[in-house]
Parts: sequence; C-alpha cells; structure tokens
Amino acid sequence: MPANDIAALTCIPMRLPFHHWAPPPLFAGRPRDKIDSALVRLETVDGTVAWGESSCVEPRALTAIFETLIAPLARGRDAGDETLLPDMQRTLHNLGRSGPVVHALAGLDIALWDLRAKREGVPLYRLLGGKKRDRVRAYASLLQYYGDGARLDQVVSQALREGYTEIKLHERTAGALSAARHAAGPGVPIMVDTNCAWTPDTAPAAIAEMAPYEPFWIEEPLWPPEDDRALAQLSRSCGIPLAVGENAGSRYDLERIIDGNAARYVQPSVIKMGLTAALHLSRRSAESQVVCAPQVAFFGPGFLACLHLIAAQQTEVSIERLYLELAHTPYADTVPVDAGWVHVPETPGLGADPEPGLAEGRFSH
Repeated sequence: MPANDIAALTCIPMRLPFHHWAPPPLFAGRPRDKIDSALVRLETVDGTVAWGESSCVEPRALTAIFETLIAPLARGRDAGDETLLPDMQRTLHNLGRSGPVVHALAGLDIALWDLRAKREGVPLYRLLGGKKRDRVRAYASLLQYYGDGARLDQVVSQALREGYTEIKLHERTAGALSAARHAAGPGVPIMVDTNCAWTPDTAPAAIAEMAPYEPFWIEEPLWPPEDDRALAQLSRSCGIPLAVGENAGSRYDLERIIDGNAARYVQPSVIKMGLTAALHLSRRSAESQVVCAPQVAFFGPGFLACLHLIAAQQTEVSIERLYLELAHTPYADTVPVDAGWVHVPETPGLGADPEPGLAEGRFSH
C-alpha cells in the first residue's frame, strides 16, 4: 500500500476532571465534573501519526461512530486525496447534517491538516495563509456560576491577577454581568454567552438590562438559534454586538449570517464543523463587515488548530480558554498559556502531539 494511505483511525475519549471553585455546574440537567472531547488518532501506512479532536457529548456514542462508520470509510484511502472528506460527508449525510457524525468528521479533518503540515515540514499556519502574529491573546472563559455575585467577583479577580485581560461569562442575567464588571473595572472586555437563553420576544429587554455594564458581545442570544431573520433584527436593534456559531451545523449556516450581516461575530467551532470549514468562513468574513472569531472551548488538537487559524487570519481576535483547574492540562509544557497569551508553535503540524498519558487513553473514562 502507498505510504500515505490511512492504515488506522482511532477515537480516544478525553475526559478531563476539573474544578471551577464552586459546586459542579449542570450539563443536560446533571452535575458536570469533566470536560469531554475526543482525540482522533490517524496513522498512515508508513507509520506517520497525526491528531485531531472531535466534540464529544457522549464518549460511547462517538467511539461507536468512529468504529462502525468513520474508520471503515477512511482506511485504505489516500490521506492526501482532497476528495476524501467530501466523499465521506456525502456518504454519511443521511445520518445527520449536524451532531456526532459531523463532529467525528471534523476531528478527522483536523488530523488530515496536521498530517499534511507534518509531511511538508511546516507549522500549520503556513498552510492557512501564513502567520500574521507570533502570539494570540486568550480570554478567560468562566463556566456558569448561576448569578452568584461573590463567586463571580472571586473568579474574575483571580483570572485578571493571572494576566488575563478579557473575560467571558456563561450567564443569563444583568446581575451576573454587573458583578463581573464590578470585579473587572471599566474597559476590560467581558463577553456574555447566554447559550440560547431568550426568544426573539424576550431578548431585547434582557439585553437592554445588560447594556449599562458594557458587554463586549452577547453570544448565542436566541432560541431557536436557526432563526436568522430574528437574529438579524435583534442585531440591528439592540445596540450590542452579537456573536453566534457554536450551534451551526455546517459552514452554510454561518455563510448566511455573514452574507446577511446578521451578527457582528461568527464563531465556527473547529471540533464541530472542522478546520476546512472554519478556514473558508475566516476568508469569507474578511470580505465582509463580520468578524470571524474561531472558537473551541476545549484543550486538545482542536485548540491548536484554532490557534493556528487565528494566527493566520488578517483580523486579530482572541482565543477562548475555559478557566478552571484541570486534573491534566494538555500541552501545558509545549504550548502553554502564559499570562493570558499563547505563542504560536513553530514545529511542523499542529505544533505538539498529545502527551503519552492522553494518547494512551488515561483520561478516557
């Protein structure tokens, strides 16, 4: 078999225990004490190994998708064949245009980019248009504290002392933003991710209550998130920049946002829709009034892919970094976050491989 053919493709769940200085937040109605994603390990016939990352809500489901659908279609294919991913997307389209199958393909996509850059002996940013900056600012993205002003004051102050200069909340009330603003002081950018908290009827009043505390953007304000017309109307009327993208099923969802100027920021998630789609959206945004702020709120190869993409795009934006204590921090030595900044790695590919413990599945349960 040719050296660049895919010999093996493996999904390795990555479940990182965490603490965020408060009782565990709820996720799908249950306490959440782990940050879950999945490593994607690709190996070619000649033994070259590349890495990707997929969004992973349920590790057993994603592992089964890789074993029964993704890996059988990929094995034996030329990893450099540009039709590989589109062929797989088309073959599997009846299983959903969003959700776990699409997320699995996104992880494969990142691994293919890592492989290509390793083959060419260049950092990934070289394949994405070249490096525009040597380092990228990270913003401290807090998990939810349910409006607890004392805890918000504590954690925001702690993040700022550690060198972060931008904060994101996962909150839904003006009171929570008020507490964070009090802790941060004027001028510090504070983003607010509401996770689709409001309907089009209730969103204007809720945003108006937040406005005095100067949110940098309001993220995912509407339910349902597919209502582009309501989003555009809210964007024009509310006076606060809006950001969307995490719930998009494909690049086409966000293309409509860009073309209609329906939000100030689009946030393609590389571990949900893939690096190829995110790169396309970054380039399309550059020709519009919309800013592309690629997002990945996790810690594996997707974080590095997002880092390279931000380093390569013309418009400077910050990268999201969940702010919490992890049982193990991926790339803590190879690509560290230092006083709120991340230096863009110069080694071939993504810039670092997962540590042996992660690659061996030590945190898979």
